[in-house]
Amino acid sequence: MTMTELDDAPAAGGRGEQGPGGDREALGSGRAFALMLVITGAAGLLAAWVITLDKFKLLEAKVEGTTFTPACSLNPVVSCGNIMESDQAAAFGFPNPMLGLVTYGMVVAIGVALLAGARFRRWYWLGLNAGTLFGVGFCMWLMYQSLYVIGSLCLWCNLAWVATIVMFSYVTVHNVRNRIIPAPDGLRRALAEFHWVVPVVWIGAIGMLILTRWWDFWTS
Repeated sequence: MTMTELDDAPAAGGRGEQGPGGDREALGSGRAFALMLVITGAAGLLAAWVITLDKFKLLEAKVEGTTFTPACSLNPVVSCGNIMESDQAAAFGFPNPMLGLVTYGMVVAIGVALLAGARFRRWYWLGLNAGTLFGVGFCMWLMYQSLYVIGSLCLWCNLAWVATIVMFSYVTVHNVRNRIIPAPDGLRRALAEFHWVVPVVWIGAIGMLILTRWWDFWTS
């Protein structure tokens, strides 16, 4: 599948034509791209929601003097509880998943709007790209902390990482392809043809890091 098939992004009234609101710069997207935003946003939202609920249960257990083990705490390595109780789980002074509830929800809303035919100006697309860049950068920081500082994995966090990587990759490809982000024609053609390479290699690299980090545990 080429990027043209994935993302047939019409401008308002057609590329280069003036739309009903007199805006020559408004740009929409293809159905597949909009669905990608809805699906990845929903996946991240689900992860943030589950982690938030488990965080509340952990806090309730502490107040009551009891213990609570999240369902995704399967063994010493796959231990969501260790992640939730770490300092990194509240990097901005409040639980990280609360940020996810807002941001992933916004992505779902944008995807639904595009499915309904919405078109956005260049600054909006750049803002979405900046937001997903922040999101993927934060996820990579959390990944490093999880693997090499905390020493545990959270399956719901892993889902959020994958969703954010796919989201950022395709928003960037969309913006490069539609000249929202300036790029040489050769790069634009390469991204359009091999749009799947970056997210596949990226996610695969994370999988290899996880495998090698706990190789002795997985093979014992």
